[in-house]
Amino acid sequence: MLLIDPVRMLPSLLLPLVGVLFVGGFSARSYGWAAVGVVGTVVFAIIRWATFTYEIVGDRLETKRSLISRSVRTIPLERIRGVDVSTPPMHRLLGLSVLKIDTGASGGDEEAELDGVTLEEAERLKSLLLHRAARSQAQAHAPAAAAGPSEQELIRVPRRWLLYGPLSGAYLLTPFALVGGAVGLAFQWGDELGFGQDAAWSLGEWLWAHPYLLLAVAVLLVVAMPFLGGLMYAVFNWNFLLKRRDGYLVAERGLINRRSVSLESGRVRGYEIVDGLVERWANVVRVWAIVTGLGDSQTRGQLLPDVPRTVAFQVAANAIGPYRADLRSHPPAARNRRLFRAVFPWLVLAGVSALAAWATGASPWWILVVAALLLAGVGVPLGLDRYASLGHGYDGVRLAVRSGSLRRSHAVIERRAVVGWRLRQTWFQRRAGVLTLIAGVGAGKGGYSALDVSEAQAAQFPAEVTPDWLAPFLQPPPAHPQPSPTE
Repeated sequence: MLLIDPVRMLPSLLLPLVGVLFVGGFSARSYGWAAVGVVGTVVFAIIRWATFTYEIVGDRLETKRSLISRSVRTIPLERIRGVDVSTPPMHRLLGLSVLKIDTGASGGDEEAELDGVTLEEAERLKSLLLHRAARSQAQAHAPAAAAGPSEQELIRVPRRWLLYGPLSGAYLLTPFALVGGAVGLAFQWGDELGFGQDAAWSLGEWLWAHPYLLLAVAVLLVVAMPFLGGLMYAVFNWNFLLKRRDGYLVAERGLINRRSVSLESGRVRGYEIVDGLVERWANVVRVWAIVTGLGDSQTRGQLLPDVPRTVAFQVAANAIGPYRADLRSHPPAARNRRLFRAVFPWLVLAGVSALAAWATGASPWWILVVAALLLAGVGVPLGLDRYASLGHGYDGVRLAVRSGSLRRSHAVIERRAVVGWRLRQTWFQRRAGVLTLIAGVGAGKGGYSALDVSEAQAAQFPAEVTPDWLAPFLQPPPAHPQPSPTE
């Protein structure tokens, strides 16, 4: 840790150290002050390492830090929702790891972090903490727990499926992110590195004066998108493994930073299957768990990267539970609304551009008219696909809602996770006779919406899923006995 901490602090110290050297003209005194800064980071790392301790005392975990003021954090073991073990590059070289404990009580931040424990100690603590946290649940279900193996591998994603990585839109932007970071670095550190912001502006103006070269750079970035995107995807999802162990779902992945995330099965309330437009054409999807009290669910809740659709539904059914019902279609008014929103704005733009072209006679306006009409034509299949993606259903145990086109989300939630219903209707929805039905869930996003359902569906679906909630309002009140004449 005396090596890791200074190296980790180096990015924040690099700019001040370079500034000290430049201001001092690279003299002996400037090198001395730079050395003092480096020694100071090492001393700070020594103090941090020497003043931090952790201990399991009875039914709680205590972490203590006494750098300046004494701080003691106590975490009841029964409140632990998951344990995340990761091995960043430097930690892996030195045989160390980072163990993060999530209790679901701190939003997106973990409750405790043990940085720099050995791999053996991390695995020992992980098994110990999860075993003690799940002891009460295991005792309540002792016959069921004893019937099956303590560890079961659900899926090990084949490496050939890493070729699906470029289909995920987020990774495709990697080349542009690298170029943007380089430009920001040039403007931020240009003066310290000797070429200054004026040189960066001059380079930009020279590129702008040579549009063909600029176009070539843009083409190279576009061509590099699938390769760099696929590389980053493989780095983060290398050897993806999902298994069930001692009442927890454990997902392990990563090449440079190997990460292991444990989710308490008793807290999992469903799953969300997501695919983009390109992924849908390739018939691949991604899967996230819907978990109560889970911080950073978009990262820690991932159950599967891009895998074939049939495999994803099978693994989700084995890990959490199947959904055994068809989705119900939404009324034709929902289709009309999606077609209108996908086509009408472009028709308005085409009309305005045509008027401008007629008034000015400028040819660029006609180009804009043609482009708007083409986009309006593309909006027709997009609107139909958005309507085809709508659906909701209930199989007696779990309910499901689906919506979206460019990013389609299919959420399957246990009935016991529903904590309320919300009906929302805009002015345009009232005119169309549809509304949005939101199932309030104490997990995941907190609510999952069935868009543009009919008024009959909005009344019948909650009554079907949670009939006991509505029964007191539908049954007539009991008749009061009539008093006898003597009374």
